[in-house]
This record gives sequence, structure tokens and C-alpha cells, in this order.
Amino acid sequence: MAVIDDVRPLGAELERSYQVYVRGRLKFRVGQIVYVAFLLDESVMGFAFPKEERAALVASEPDKFQLPSPSEMRFHWVHAQLAALDRAEARELVVDAWRMVVPKKLARAYDLAHPHGPG
Repeated sequence: MAVIDDVRPLGAELERSYQVYVRGRLKFRVGQIVYVAFLLDESVMGFAFPKEERAALVASEPDKFQLPSPSEMRFHWVHAQLAALDRAEARELVVDAWRMVVPKKLARAYDLAHPHGPG
């Protein structure tokens, strides 16, 4: 079972990434782009995810992943039940979301520095 403290350090470690609190909710940003956000009760993690792949992700594990609200469907976004994720999977989702919002050269540099993933 993953908890917010399993992924919080990534918000500061990933290049160009920083953490902010908006109305009490923790969010990870690159510039003004939010790539990860948590509900107030920290039970759900929303994260950047390709629109064309999210239906398949949700269908593959509906107890773990959900589509965002109708108003958020225009964004590249998916929700995950944090308790349904293990620590490594949660960290991998954060890094994959970060990859979507940074230049490709930063993502490649991260992959070279972390050949076994975010751990």
C-alpha cells in the first residue's frame, strides 16, 4: 500500500519539479503545469497520463484506476486509489507523469541516471 510520503520526495527531486499546496491539496508542478495532485484526504492521486491510453488503463484495473471527473476529461489525467498501489508503482506513475511535461532530453537524462527506475 502506497502513501503520500512514498512519492512526496519526488516532487522536489525531479528536475524542474516543485511542490505546492493549493487549497490544502499537495500538487507537483513543472512551471505552471500540474502533473500530480492529491485529494485533501490523500486517498486519491491524480496524474498526467496520455488521453488515448487512459480508457485501457482504467479497464485493465478498475479497482485501482478511475477516469477523472467529466470536467477534467479534456486534460491528460487519470486518478488512482493510493491504497491500491504499491510504493514502486506509485513512484513510477509520478515519474511517468513528470516525463509528459518536461523536455525529452530531461526525461532521457533521468533514465540514464536511474536505469532501474525510480525505486
